[in-house]
Amino acid sequence: MEKRLFTELGLSPEVLKAVEKMGFEEASPIQTAVIPTILLGRDVVGQSSTGSGKTAAFAIPAIDKVDVQSRAVQVLILLPTRELAVQVAEEVAKLAYFKRGLRELPVYGGQSYERQFRGLDAGAQVVIGTPGRLMDHMERGSLKLDKLKLVILDEADRMLDMGFREDIEKILSSVPEQRQLLFFSATMPKAIQDLIKRYSRDPAWIKIESSAQNAPQVDQVYFEVDRRSKIEALTRLIDVHDFRYGIIFCSTKIMCDELAEILSARGYAVDRLHGDITQMQRNRVMDKFRKRGFEFLVATDVAARGLDVDDLEVVFNYDLPNDAEDYTHRIGRTGRAGKSGRAFTFVCGRELWVLQNFIRYAKLKIRRENIPSLDQVEEARENVFFEKLRDTLNAAKFRKQERMIDRLLEQGYPSTDICSALIHLLQGGGGGSDKPEGKPAAKAPTSAAPSWATKKAVPAAEASAPAASAPARAWAPASALPARPKVAAPVDKPRPPGETVRVPIDGEREVVRSEGDFPPSARTGREKGFTTIFLNVGRKHLVTPADIVGKVAGVTRLPGNVVGAIDIHQRHTLVDVAQDQALFVIEKLTGIRVKGESLVPSVATGKEKE
Repeated sequence: MEKRLFTELGLSPEVLKAVEKMGFEEASPIQTAVIPTILLGRDVVGQSSTGSGKTAAFAIPAIDKVDVQSRAVQVLILLPTRELAVQVAEEVAKLAYFKRGLRELPVYGGQSYERQFRGLDAGAQVVIGTPGRLMDHMERGSLKLDKLKLVILDEADRMLDMGFREDIEKILSSVPEQRQLLFFSATMPKAIQDLIKRYSRDPAWIKIESSAQNAPQVDQVYFEVDRRSKIEALTRLIDVHDFRYGIIFCSTKIMCDELAEILSARGYAVDRLHGDITQMQRNRVMDKFRKRGFEFLVATDVAARGLDVDDLEVVFNYDLPNDAEDYTHRIGRTGRAGKSGRAFTFVCGRELWVLQNFIRYAKLKIRRENIPSLDQVEEARENVFFEKLRDTLNAAKFRKQERMIDRLLEQGYPSTDICSALIHLLQGGGGGSDKPEGKPAAKAPTSAAPSWATKKAVPAAEASAPAASAPARAWAPASALPARPKVAAPVDKPRPPGETVRVPIDGEREVVRSEGDFPPSARTGREKGFTTIFLNVGRKHLVTPADIVGKVAGVTRLPGNVVGAIDIHQRHTLVDVAQDQALFVIEKLTGIRVKGESLVPSVATGKEKE
């Protein structure tokens, strides 16, 4: 089915603004088909696979139909599990962000009744819950459905499999006759058809077929990765396989911008492509990419449509696509013209279940693997360097240096030590390195292994932090690797203790202070040796701990353990950083954009207000 932009679906400005803030550009097939039909007021039966975007397909028009002046329950969403109820409630909250006065409430077993009573009394217009707890509230009289406009049954087949049929029938029998009824299900067994026939009125049947076909020439692998560890996983895979030409797909424009910025800070040659890029910029980026002017294109599905690029080595699904058709469309950009290609997909949490549905419905052949360890990455770099060095020796295409070698031999240096010292210098080592013999000169990331590499939980500050030294890509000498675009290394270094700098205090004035000399009112961090800094972004801007750590690590090139506790509030964030680097971090973060906001960091004083 043809896809359309959200701006073409007849939505209110508030919802369109929320969709844009979330970074989405184009509706999925189920959203394109369902949203206009729901807005017209018809009952709908939607059938599509899990992960096709059903939640937004019913949540967006439901939000548009809510009258915020009324404090009665107007939308009731039934789901099989508490996890789904929480997830849908979070999605509704994001989509209703700009519709002031709309309240959503998840209602499910295992949660405090008092909290749910307070939410219902406060006037929640959208109630999302499991059938059992909803029935309980109806019997107690705390859930009144006399003003209900819309009833939605999501994952209807699963609810029947879990034995909720009786509860569902009681709920549907209790709602007003003049209401709209929506059924969404991946399958349509007879039990669901009976419910549809009994309770709905002339429903529109919308079925989205999966037309995806497997890509036989593409080696497909997925990795189960914690969301905070995706950056580290991506860079390790690039390094261990020595990829030089590929596309990295993201689901939103925001993620596309942030990932490109972080990769660039780590020394990878990248550019981005999404819906906010003008046609002139798009042409420039694509011309440069086809000529291999940079290594990786970070793109959204909409922006990547119609790309005709040959000889791609790899496609990364950094974010899982909406459906199996989009998945095969993405990976089909590699492995063309009889050549083999590779496709790597990252999944976390519930996405694993979505990917399994892709595999089942589209008959995909995807195997699971583990992310390479740091030792494997270092070994791969050594192997690349070894092969290039051996090829150079075999080809004898190098200038003889007998005179210099003879001088070193005459001074008593063994030939093996001379060779080792030369390799050490080529690998970026300094003259006085104290590294153990046989170890690569480039530093491994100082952060602890991320959550997918150890059973022990890892703080976000460590799991997301880049390497403390120069980018890992620069480990091998330029003469030993194929030519690549040069990436300028940062010129700024952390300020030495005692150097005078101008420090913003609470964003009101600037004072001249020395490194480690903070105002008496400055907050100390939760751990000894840490100081808290204030950032003017928070939950309102959809900021996550990974965003903060990525920015700090990307612009300062400091190790991950410089960042400590992160406390995100509605409109601001408090970040603990090592005291001896706090002023340097503030200076480097000033003016950097996060989620579209320009940062104005300062030393926190404990007087910050929400």
